[in-house]
Amino acid sequence: MSINQSGWRPEMAGGEAAPVKTFTGNKGLMLEEALIFEIGDSGRTGVDLLEAPKVASRLGGLERAATIGLPGLSEPEAVRHYTRLSRQNYAIDLGLFPLGSCTMKHNPRLNERMARLPGFADIHPLQPVDSVQGALALIHLVGEWLVKLTGMAAVAMSPKAGAHGELCGLLAIRSALEARGDARKVILVPESAHGTNPATAAFCGYAVENISATAAGRVDLEALKARLGPDVAAVMITNPNTCGLFEPDMKAISDAVHAAGALVYCDGANFNAIVGRVRPGDLGVDAMHINLHKTFSTPHGGGGPGSGPVVFSESLAPYAPLPFVEKQGDHYALVEEETAGEHHAGSFGRMVAFHGQMGMFVRAAAYMLSHGADGLKQVSEDAVLNANYILRSLESVLDAPFAASGPCMHEALFSDDNLPEGFSTLDIAKGLIDEGFHPMTVYFPLVIHGAMLVEPTETESKAALDQFIGALRSVGERAKAGDPALKSAPHLAPRRRLDETLAARKPILVWKEPAAAQAAE
Repeated sequence: MSINQSGWRPEMAGGEAAPVKTFTGNKGLMLEEALIFEIGDSGRTGVDLLEAPKVASRLGGLERAATIGLPGLSEPEAVRHYTRLSRQNYAIDLGLFPLGSCTMKHNPRLNERMARLPGFADIHPLQPVDSVQGALALIHLVGEWLVKLTGMAAVAMSPKAGAHGELCGLLAIRSALEARGDARKVILVPESAHGTNPATAAFCGYAVENISATAAGRVDLEALKARLGPDVAAVMITNPNTCGLFEPDMKAISDAVHAAGALVYCDGANFNAIVGRVRPGDLGVDAMHINLHKTFSTPHGGGGPGSGPVVFSESLAPYAPLPFVEKQGDHYALVEEETAGEHHAGSFGRMVAFHGQMGMFVRAAAYMLSHGADGLKQVSEDAVLNANYILRSLESVLDAPFAASGPCMHEALFSDDNLPEGFSTLDIAKGLIDEGFHPMTVYFPLVIHGAMLVEPTETESKAALDQFIGALRSVGERAKAGDPALKSAPHLAPRRRLDETLAARKPILVWKEPAAAQAAE
């Protein structure tokens, strides 16, 4: 009897084997864990507290009328609960994280050590400037590197994330247009752009219009030129785009947009694919955000907070936000007010109360300095190499809609078009969970039906890529063979397949005692 690494046997194709049941619900060392409300008790606590002294209330009648209902646990119970939950989570420290358009690269431990140095970890945003010269020098250093790597003229370090950076760029564009008395109201967004682009444009009060893509997955240059006019304020373009493809007409796009009196915003979320190889400023870009977590290895999401600096062309630099760090001789100043006739003279104001995310700047600086210019160039080359290795290794099993149009960049895009009736991208994703991998990005980009977007990043070895390719190939072949067990995958995860439609339409956001929940039904 043959068993592959996932535990799935070819003999199971005709029907699923009965799972082994345990008294505890545990599966070997994968421990079952109930909700904290079910293992805790509101009448119990893990510490002994003295009776609170009776004092006059100062809450003005706003005292709590009932207990808050939080569960009490002892210290061992609390530690075990969160440790068990952490074992049911997937992370980049466990294995390859193939999410496309997210760049889930390894976060070097060197970066973390640097971010915890005294003077960085314990800094306060309201400290006197003279007491934080080292921190300001580091912020200035990261900004200088970003300006040089992108070929731009200025940088705003304060935006907190990608979408926040988009907002920053568009506000600068709007300020520049207003300064010349040009009330343009339309933003053009190609089909291949990130979804936050049209959302940000609409948030800024612009009307958003779509620009179609060619059969090769790139911006239709002629369609763009035909739509340009005196009402168009800017074009928001993602390059490399969401299909994992470089826009070869980028310079021609910028020239056409500028000739029409508009400006070019570039979504730099995919800068990891071109860092050290291409300078967006040379392609005519006016503003671009850079996700430090995607290109310069600062942590994602819950490991954040995020950071999305924005670089500006010379024409937009006067409209960049405050504050910014300026080197004045041997001293670093934090400029918080615009000055007529000087840099940022037409600034649209502040994006945030303070100066940005210090920990993220330290991590990015450590990454930049440890790699150097040649190392960053190798980052993009290896990311592109790894993605193309995955693309060419799997195109015989999964449909690859743009494989015929040449190499991809940092992402390999597949679809479910060649799967038999009844099988879809969702089945492939759930099958990968049984193989021990977090699924790739699914059903995005929206321009591809049943999309599966894989980004291996540059930090994965060939051995890790081969294991992932083998797992995805196995799941794809099972789908093409019509394996019914795949329709109910995952089988080996702590939880089986959920009814995601029901969960989205009728989410249960508050825990209730089982008796109360039944009474409510």
